[in-house]
Order: sequence, then structure tokens, then C-alpha cells
Amino acid sequence: MKRLLLPFLLLALASGCDSCNDTEGDEAAESTETEPTPPPVEPIEAPEVNMDKVYLGRRLYHDPILSGDGTVSCATCHTLDHGGAEDRRTSNGIGDQVGPINSPTVLNAHFNFVQFWDGRAENLQEQAAGPIENPIEMGGAFGDVVGAVAGDEWYAERFASIYGEDDPVTKDNITDALAEYERYLITPAPFDDFLRGDESALNEQEQRGWAAFQEVGCISCHQGVNLGGTMFQKMGVVENYFEMRGGELTEADHGRFNVTEDEADRHKFKVPTLRNITLTPPYFHDGSQTDLREVVRIMARIQLGKQLEDGQVDDIVAFLGALEGELPAEARLPEDQAPPDRRATGGEGLEHPETGEEAEEVLETADGE
Repeated sequence: MKRLLLPFLLLALASGCDSCNDTEGDEAAESTETEPTPPPVEPIEAPEVNMDKVYLGRRLYHDPILSGDGTVSCATCHTLDHGGAEDRRTSNGIGDQVGPINSPTVLNAHFNFVQFWDGRAENLQEQAAGPIENPIEMGGAFGDVVGAVAGDEWYAERFASIYGEDDPVTKDNITDALAEYERYLITPAPFDDFLRGDESALNEQEQRGWAAFQEVGCISCHQGVNLGGTMFQKMGVVENYFEMRGGELTEADHGRFNVTEDEADRHKFKVPTLRNITLTPPYFHDGSQTDLREVVRIMARIQLGKQLEDGQVDDIVAFLGALEGELPAEARLPEDQAPPDRRATGGEGLEHPETGEEAEEVLETADGE
């Protein structure tokens, strides 16, 4: 597997080469002394956000008004009680349709270099629009969504106060508010205190796990603030994951290839964050694994070509537990702001925008929990 060990790379570059003259060598040595190499993982820092937009985006995130049949919200597939993901193998959308892929967490998604498993969205705002218009996810059309949101008194007042009186409810403003709420969902963990110098933040086993995580090579891909989300990698660098898994290949299994149609991108996926991973089973893009210990074994085998000992696995899993963080204080929607039931029109369910069939049931409660 390609090893992206940044500290060693920077050290090599700073050290020069045999063909460099003495002056260049002196300059390299001086540069090494004055500019210490950055760590492969940095402690998390919450970005500044506009709290008025956060509050607006928070309700939109939990409101099925954004879906075509009034049954599905963003929180349906990304619940705060499940680490910003969901406990199903793949998502269910409007009309109880089954989606093709496991929902990644929205927590700390601000730090991902792209969004979605296949990286088809460049930022959170672009990502927010995707599920709303997807016919098997939320199945909405922004022309209808904008009209519904603008017709809600609570939203009309708040959009006008934030975005101005002149045409405040638009697709851009809806997705902007959703993205601002998601930027707020940052979860500092004990590991961040450890990175800042508090060695007592991790117990002995967690510290052994952090050491093993680096020595085994997990950090080659799971690096940066999010311990992931900085690159694409092939699922199965050393050993064919899909042969090991068995079953037929799905379109989702092709990963980044579905976006670029470049054969070199087949089976490549955005490396997921490991923050809060203890809260987000099932795992992998296909949701095929529920045991985190088995996930660690599989990844070591197919990505690094290594068979881990039981003690190594136990220590790494203990370390991953130290990445479980706390939600920000106002992440949850207050009960008195829960949106109304959006399904009913004269007591009948809304129609599915693609099939015309009536939605049979609510997939989640209004707050998505």
C-alpha cells in the first residue's frame, strides 16, 4: 500500500541528497531545525459558525419538509444518536426504497476534503443538495421544496432575518443553512487532549493502541484532523476485498469510478474518518461488517497485507474508543421546535414523486431519533 508518512517525507526532503553541495546541506539542516515537521494527525478545532444559520439548518436537517413525500429528513439516515450515521446496512428512502450504500457520518464532515464515499460533492453545501433531489433518497424537487419551506411561517421569518427580505428562501440558502449546521457538528475527543500534551487523557491500553495504529501502518491513510477524509484509496490494495466478501458486485462497489469513469479509480473510496467509529456500525461502504475488531483485522489484511495478533487488535480498538467525542451543546433540536407531521393532506399520505404511490409509513420520527 502506498505509504503517505508525511513526517518521513518532509524529513527526507529537508535532508537534501548526496549530490547537493555543502551550502545546500547547511540550509536544509537549518530549515529542519527552525521548521519542525508537522504531526500526521492534528487535534481538532471547531470552525467559527453563524449560530443563527446553525439553528435554522438544525431544524431543516430534522424536517421531512425537504423530501418529496414528507417522510424523510436528513436525520433519517444521519442520526445524532448513532454517531451521525445510521444502524442499517444501507439507507431507506421515500416509499421505503432501499438505497445502495451505507450512510457515512456527518459528524466532523467539515474536515473531509470531499463529500460522499465517491467524492462527487466538493463541499458540505453541494452534498446537502444531493440526497434531497435523489429519487430513492428524499425524492424532492427544489422548486417544490422552496415553496413548502417559504410557506412555513417559522421558516419564512427566519430566512428573511438571515438572508434578507428579497427572495430569502432559495435552494442556495437552504443548502447553506444545512451546511452551516453540519459545520457545527464537531466532536472533540480524549485523543485531542492527548495530542495537546495531556498524556493522562488516554489510558495505557489506548496509548498502546495509538502506537500500534502507527506502527502497523493504519496512519498511512487515516491521517489529518479527521483521521481520514484526506484522500481516496482502493478498497483492497493487497488482497481483493470483493472476492473475500463474496456476492455480486454492485454499482456502489465501483466507488470513485462512477464519477470519473477512469479505470484507475475503480473500487476507490474516500478514506472515512475514524472519529466516533465506535458509534457507527455497520461498517464499510457496503455495511457488511458490524464487529469493529473484525473490521480492524480485515483492513490490516487487505490494505496492509498484515495478520494482526489479538493483542494488537484489542489495543487498536481501545484507541478507536478514544476518538469518541461529545456533540456540541446545541446540536440537538429542542422538542418545542420539532417540525409538524409533513405527511398528511386531508388525512392521506403524500404521493411518491416517482411512482405516484402513497407513502405507507414514517421511516423515522420528526427528530430522526
